[in-house]
Amino acid sequence: MPAKPPLRVGLIGTGFMGKTHTFGFATAPRVFDLPFDLVLDTVADRTDMLAANAAATLGFAKGTGDWRTIVADPAIDLVDITAPNALHKEMALAAIAAGKHVYCEKPLAPLAADAREMADAAEAAGVKTQVGFNYLCNPMIGLAREMIAAGELGEIRSYRGVHAEDYMADATAPFSFRNDPVGGGALADIGSHALATAEHLLGPIAEVLGDCATVIRERPDGKGGARAVVTDDVGRAFLRFANGASGSVEANWIAMGRKMQHDFEVYGSKGALVFSQERFNELRFHSAGDAAGRRGFRRIEAGPDHPPYGLFCVAPGHQLGFNDLKAIEIARYMDAIAGKAEEPFGFRKGLRIQSLVEAIHDSSRAVAWTHVS
Repeated sequence: MPAKPPLRVGLIGTGFMGKTHTFGFATAPRVFDLPFDLVLDTVADRTDMLAANAAATLGFAKGTGDWRTIVADPAIDLVDITAPNALHKEMALAAIAAGKHVYCEKPLAPLAADAREMADAAEAAGVKTQVGFNYLCNPMIGLAREMIAAGELGEIRSYRGVHAEDYMADATAPFSFRNDPVGGGALADIGSHALATAEHLLGPIAEVLGDCATVIRERPDGKGGARAVVTDDVGRAFLRFANGASGSVEANWIAMGRKMQHDFEVYGSKGALVFSQERFNELRFHSAGDAAGRRGFRRIEAGPDHPPYGLFCVAPGHQLGFNDLKAIEIARYMDAIAGKAEEPFGFRKGLRIQSLVEAIHDSSRAVAWTHVS
């Protein structure tokens, strides 16, 4: 069997998502027939020592305290950005200018104008991009999309989506990059997932009516004082889809007790679907065509009949995990870099999500329906 060409990866950031990306890079070649031999080359962190420790732990050949070292290295083919949101633009544009492919965690950038600049630059340079929306790689969400497209639910009438967690619920937690206006807020940070899922399933959102609230109005500044917070803790929006359906989404990072609620409900004229990330190997389906006395939501359990589940496990009900979704995302992205497929969720789609976020913020301020261009 001929050797595959190497694709050398440089990772910027070693926090939660940096580790998740690394697990994805380690798993993908062992599950999928990738077009490349993935090489974990260099990892960047805040200092050389932190980077060296991360390289040893995560399996990279070397580490650096300066992310620019990765961008400047001619051996690096792919720059993977998992740094704080406000840093994405500078890092991505530098990597694109150096001719690198760029994989960036969501949100792509704090402002739609920045995301547009990044998308335009990538397309002009001819590099392949990916934004980290790995929840969309779940076989159960893929099944839901197929069922909706095939008309199994009939005419789609309404949609409800929510992404709620409690990692910002503690009012005594210090001000962080998440609270900085250039970092986003709940709607950009986790509402982006709810919006991406809504459009993935039902198509374009045409209009929004937003309501964004800052609940914890100040946080400790780490210096004995307090710092005002202006970013949203909860972001909600009513939606009007281009296909005529209506719906809503909510982003809430102060939802006490919720660790990973990424849920949706889709209601049609012939049936309905219900999904919860807290049980993300299941999809619940109700059919109005069932006989009277036999109607109700039935559970569809993930298994080898729902690709690519079978590549991970031959037995149904044994379940995929969060990091497996990242491996699926990476495998699809590798096919795009090799020219075998379109970008699964490139920078242009990342721009679309940020445009929706900004439209909801604009609508909330204006207290009026806002058209999404």
